[in-house]
Order: sequence, then C-alpha cells, then structure tokens
Amino acid sequence: MSHGITTTGISGELISIGAEAILVKINWYGLPAIKKIRVSKAYRHPVLDRHLRVKRTISEAKLLTEAHRIGVAVPTLYDVDLKECTLTMEYIDGIKARDIVNSMDRRDLKDLFNKLGYYVGLLHKVGIIHGDLTTSNVLITERGPFLIDFGLGAFSNYLEDRGVDVHLLLRVLESTHYKVAKEAFEYFVEGYREAFPSIVEDLLSKIRDIRMRGRYIIRKRVQY
Repeated sequence: MSHGITTTGISGELISIGAEAILVKINWYGLPAIKKIRVSKAYRHPVLDRHLRVKRTISEAKLLTEAHRIGVAVPTLYDVDLKECTLTMEYIDGIKARDIVNSMDRRDLKDLFNKLGYYVGLLHKVGIIHGDLTTSNVLITERGPFLIDFGLGAFSNYLEDRGVDVHLLLRVLESTHYKVAKEAFEYFVEGYREAFPSIVEDLLSKIRDIRMRGRYIIRKRVQY
C-alpha cells in the first residue's frame, strides 16, 4: 500500500522505505518517475554521512548509465542531485518477479530467466556487479523484464564478486522458488552463456566453491 509523502521539499506517492533510501513516485515534467532519496543517518558523523551518501549516489548513477548503454533493461536515469543525494529515474510499471515466478508456465519461466541471465552476463562482461540480484529486483512488464535497484552495486572484474552476485540469486531461487529453482537456474545459465561464454564454467565453479564455504561455516557453528 502506498501513501502520500512530503520530504525535503519532494511531494509524491511513497513507494517504499528501505534501510538506505526512500522511493517516491513523482511527476517529472509530465512523466511518471521515481525519486530515490538517500536519507541521512543520525548515528553517523555528519561529514562521513554526507560523504557516503554522495559516493553511493554517484556510484548508482554510473552503474545505471552504463547498464543502459550496453542494452540492459533498467530504468532510464533522468536526474542526479548530489546536494540532496537523490536520483530521479523512469517509473517502471510492472510486477515483481518474486510474486509470479512460482505460478509461471515453463515457457514464460524460460523466457524470463534466459533474459535475466543474458542481462547479468552483459553486466558482468563490462565489470558491473548488481549487488542484490533477487527476484524482488526484477520487474515483469509488457516490455519484458527490467532490473532495478543498483544501490548495492559496484564495478568489479573479480570472479569472486561475479560468483557472489549469481550465488545470491541461486539462494533466493532455492528458498523462495524451490519448486522451479533447478529449471530457472539452468535457464539463467543459458542466457548468461550467450552474453559471456568465456567465463561460464569458471563462474559455476566459483559458485560451487562459495556454496561449500557456506556449508563449512554452518557445520562449524553447529559444532560450537
């Protein structure tokens, strides 16, 4: 459920309140848009707080711009305001993949995860890590799937970072969409392979390594 909100001079429809930012739907010169407001944290020193919010705003703007440039379906960035630490971007009218994946037929599931894998492969190929690759951050629209929320993203060419990125998606599939997890991940890998074939086997090996590390930590916790 959304509510009206007025904050730092911004009026609009409250979409969500997260740990780092507030999302408000606004009118941007006649277009529906989302304004992402990175809120100040009272527990942080004001200078550090300002530095972190500006840095993360710039980083997300760069990630979105580069993702858009290489053909990944992401919201178009309209405006960056470093004084207020806000991003204004295209409003994507869609349904979260999280809410419909479990009821998808096989064809739609294949189309979605092939495309998602292809997009993530394109991102990784140019050194973009999404950082929060979950089905909550994929919107299903009439134009196809869109990737949203690059707030935890980064630029990196390390295999470890790529592996962690995809491993998170796999964990979400196994926990939230366990009935279709195996198929969905196979479709994802097919799409990823199309975009970034040279790294797929190394990536899958790294994901297996990450999973083994996680299991080892859990066993250690149980023992102690």
